[in-house]
Amino acid sequence: MDNSLAEIQTNSENISSEAALIWKNCLSIIKENVPLITYNTWFLPIKPLSIESGKLRIQVPNNFFIEWIEEHYNTLITRAIRQVIGEEAELIYVILEEDDPLPPMVDAIAEEKPAPKTVAKAKDFDNYLNPRYTFENFIKGENNQLARAASVAISKNPGNTSFNPLFIYGGVGLGKTHLVQAIGNTVLKNFPRKRVIYLSSDIFTIEFVEAIQNNKVNEFSAFYKSMDVLIIDDIQFLIGKEKTQDLFFHIFNTLHQMGKQIVLTSDKPPKELKGMNERLISRFQWGLSADIQPPDFETRIAILKNKSENYGIELSPEILEYIAHNITSNIRELEGCLIKLLASSSLSSKEIDLELVKKTVNEISTKRQIKTSIETITKIVCEHFNVDENKVREKNRKKEVVIARQVAMYLAKKLTNFSLKTIGLHFGGRDHSTVIHAFNNVDNMMAQDPKLKEKVEHLRNRIELGY
Repeated sequence: MDNSLAEIQTNSENISSEAALIWKNCLSIIKENVPLITYNTWFLPIKPLSIESGKLRIQVPNNFFIEWIEEHYNTLITRAIRQVIGEEAELIYVILEEDDPLPPMVDAIAEEKPAPKTVAKAKDFDNYLNPRYTFENFIKGENNQLARAASVAISKNPGNTSFNPLFIYGGVGLGKTHLVQAIGNTVLKNFPRKRVIYLSSDIFTIEFVEAIQNNKVNEFSAFYKSMDVLIIDDIQFLIGKEKTQDLFFHIFNTLHQMGKQIVLTSDKPPKELKGMNERLISRFQWGLSADIQPPDFETRIAILKNKSENYGIELSPEILEYIAHNITSNIRELEGCLIKLLASSSLSSKEIDLELVKKTVNEISTKRQIKTSIETITKIVCEHFNVDENKVREKNRKKEVVIARQVAMYLAKKLTNFSLKTIGLHFGGRDHSTVIHAFNNVDNMMAQDPKLKEKVEHLRNRIELGY
């Protein structure tokens, strides 16, 4: 090893150990100021990564951790790092997945030092797979039996089963994303040299638009045609995006003819994808379409047990049954209930008892109606204004279509947490500035037209109440 490389490596090790020592000192301060359950839940899982110019980089498990800590413990954690590092100290959160880039100093070493043979081959692209999604931690039940069995079969022999494409459909929060990412992760485990990628149709569209802008459509197309397994989540969001559908059709054909595996998810079966190109719908039906239904009572109990064990909490059979009886729609709400219980217990330093569970379940039930999709908003708005849903996604300047489109955008911004860019994509690939214009326009019109304001409020109530 030459001297410069040895110096870089030594510096990196020093930085790493220095970060660990700094964070240890911070934890000592934090531990004195919070209950033990809070300390164990929210601070022990954090790992120090590096320290540079007063900036301490720490790894957290997910976005929820960041939001919770910033909302409830920002003052404490800021005080701790400034006490240890100095007044100019800054904390940087990192959600570091298995395949994420290494910290800057480690990157510098990796560029100069050849990787040892025991290290997995570096990829030349990001596959967007979450390594936590596996078949082992996917709870199987009657509601997902066919979809899971087909997914397992594909992961053992991608492209060489009759399940090509595999089209998994069902409502939100039922485990579609978990299942298809488990396919990708297992394929890479069984066949390390396979090129596997997972992405949502939104990301696919955004990348395609950027390729057009940069005159790189051929490169974009060639990249996806080079995959051994292509997994696209929420394919229904391609509706109304004719050029994107067109390109995807050619990519689909090439991959299928080459015997490569295609996996798709949607909120509805292929034949119900109104506005999707007929030739694509036909191809979606070439393989196997498998639905995932809401989990039954026994499966909900199994999910709750599994998730609570993962979070390190033990719940009584009475509590598990109460949650399972009262939250029936999807897995995401079950997990959300557990997270909320854990957070409430941590914040109040109280054990999770039936009283706290009943209160939490009631809060979730009360707020459930506002968690809606852009599709639902568009459907209800278009029905009210008697406008075809596909028209609001097209370049149609008819007055009634424009009003319906702008009201739908307005309510999507009001009632969902989607970004302006994502909302725009749902309306024919429009950009964020169009959504801002629509929102401001509806706001101004409502101020001048009481009847329109009344209509919009009526629509908002319908959407929030789910009817």
